[in-house]
Amino acid sequence: MKLKTKLTLGVGLLFLLIVLLSVIGSVYINKLKSDTEKILTANYNSLEFSKNMLLALDNIDTDSAIAVKDFQKNNKLQEKNLTEFGEKEATQNLNLHFNSYLADATHEKEKLIREDLAKIMSLNMKGIERKSDIAIITAENATFWIVSLGTVCFLIAFILLFNLPQTITEPINQLTFSIRQIAAKNYNERVHFKGSEEFNGLAESFNVMAEKLQEYESSSLSKQLMEKKRIETLVNNMHDAVIGLDENHFIYMINDEALKITNLHKEEIIGKTAHEVAVNNDLMRELLKNIDHPVKDPIKIVRDNKENYFEQDIVPINIVKTGEKEKKYIGKVILLRNITPFKELDFAKTNFIATISHELKTPISAIKMGVQLLGNQKFGALNEQQQELLKSINEDGQRLLDITGELLNLSQVESGNIRLTVEKCSPKEIVQTAVKNVEKLAEQKNISINTEYLLEDQDFVAADFDKTVWVMNNFLTNAVKHSFQDEEIKVFVERIEDFIQFSIIDTGSGIDEKYHRQIFDRYFQVPGEHQNGTGLGLAISKNFIEKQNGEIGVKSALNNGSTFYFRLPIA
Repeated sequence: MKLKTKLTLGVGLLFLLIVLLSVIGSVYINKLKSDTEKILTANYNSLEFSKNMLLALDNIDTDSAIAVKDFQKNNKLQEKNLTEFGEKEATQNLNLHFNSYLADATHEKEKLIREDLAKIMSLNMKGIERKSDIAIITAENATFWIVSLGTVCFLIAFILLFNLPQTITEPINQLTFSIRQIAAKNYNERVHFKGSEEFNGLAESFNVMAEKLQEYESSSLSKQLMEKKRIETLVNNMHDAVIGLDENHFIYMINDEALKITNLHKEEIIGKTAHEVAVNNDLMRELLKNIDHPVKDPIKIVRDNKENYFEQDIVPINIVKTGEKEKKYIGKVILLRNITPFKELDFAKTNFIATISHELKTPISAIKMGVQLLGNQKFGALNEQQQELLKSINEDGQRLLDITGELLNLSQVESGNIRLTVEKCSPKEIVQTAVKNVEKLAEQKNISINTEYLLEDQDFVAADFDKTVWVMNNFLTNAVKHSFQDEEIKVFVERIEDFIQFSIIDTGSGIDEKYHRQIFDRYFQVPGEHQNGTGLGLAISKNFIEKQNGEIGVKSALNNGSTFYFRLPIA
């Protein structure tokens, strides 16, 4: 609990009890005053009036007129001060007896008057005793409450008197001792207060200060300079370009490799902002453009009349300062990894694949032509075994043609030489052409291909007709391969906002969700399936569709079939 809270509660409670004590005292004093006034005004006056009437009765023989007058005067006052039970009847009897006495003064009538006055005096004396008892009870209650509250106030004041000075002075004394230890360069000193949050916060701040002083004391300038020199040498000898920016994009570090590829001098850029340098430097401008979202594609830089390729990576720098708990952002480092050797190997591989695929395509086509001629039996009749052999050669030849076609398409994709002729195409023509291409394959498994169009006749798509038909062929061929005998494949074409979506739905074994992200990667094939392809078809399809500003995807689950789809913009 905070010290301020403790003081507020203690002193506040004491203040409230004192106020309560004052209020209770005032209430009971006023009550006692009221009880006393009631005795004086009610009973004491009645006794006084009765005494005066007795004196007047005694003086009737000597001074009859004055005595009667005094008696009647006090009797009227008594009639206005009737406060006790039975006092009214006694006063009425007194009036009757006194009037009778005035008419005929006898000793017996005088005796009755004296008895009435005695009864009135007796009633008021008893009233005085009763009201005195009430006043005594009131005084006792007042004494009890005043003493009780006074005791509580005393206890609270006693507790504050003995605890408060110690609560304040003990941490101060401990802090004073620790400050003297720090002044004596004993930076291992720490303080740990128990109790109030204010002193805990003070202790935490003091300990952070001591920790920083200890860190500063244990380090030396020469050591720091040596460490700085070692790091600078390490960074300068890296084969990757390194550019360091602080939190305000000021350049505080750049290595020799980065200076070479940017054609800059160190003294020209250190201490300047990256935006200032980017005004006259194309590479820096390109790096800043992608600084928040690094691009995946390599950056091409021409150096020494040679194309060099670099992979960009942005590394944010966050540190935890001494004595603090939260990380603080202090800048970022731009890394440019030189991937030129790998890119050259990739180009060589692509060229090799393209060359080999192109060279293989001609002899394979010739083989297929020869097989077709033999199949037509123009050179003589074939027996059953020869026909089976020709069929097998024809299927393998077609498979080799498909593979070489995919490899040629892949080489175009990797080299960026995809030739697209985007024009206004009819979605129905695309589907019909693709379906016609796979009809024979579907007939072999007795699979029906049904099409459904949810679009208007005037809806056209902006696409390369041949490339899009190739993608449809690939999707339909895969659907036929993975569907069971006598099943149905649905081709669903619909308009979704500014796109036309083509969906191919099969009822095959489906694809586990964990493979959905990899299904469009090159050479990937779902584990456990009977593989008879290259794993390139879907990867090439993805590139063909994305180059046409479209999207491609899959929805599938095990034993629930698959839906492969792509969408292209409306023309």
